[in-house]
Amino acid sequence: MKTLRVTSVFCLVLIVSSCTGSDPGALAGNWQAAGILPMKVTYRAGEEEAMGIITNVSYESRGKDVIVSYKDGMMKGTSIRYTMVNADTARSELVTLVRRK
Repeated sequence: MKTLRVTSVFCLVLIVSSCTGSDPGALAGNWQAAGILPMKVTYRAGEEEAMGIITNVSYESRGKDVIVSYKDGMMKGTSIRYTMVNADTARSELVTLVRRK
C-alpha cells in the first residue's frame, strides 16, 4: 500500500513539473506587442526580453494558455496569462502579441 502511495505521488510530481519550467512553448520566439505600449518582446528558455531588459521567468502551459511568471525585476512575483489565438497571435488582459517574422 505504501509503495502505491509513493508511486502515485511521484507520478503527480512528474506530471506537474512537466507543465512548468523554462520552455516558453507556444510563446517561443519574437513578438510585437500591440496596444498601450507597442514594443518587441522575445521569449526564450527561462527568459523574457523586452525593451532591452532581460527578466528571468518560468512558463506553465495549460491547454491554449501559457502563463509567464516573473522571478525578478519590476514584475517579480506576478504572472501574465497569454491565450494562444493561433500560432501567430497571443492575447492577455493587457496586450495582444503578434509573431514577428
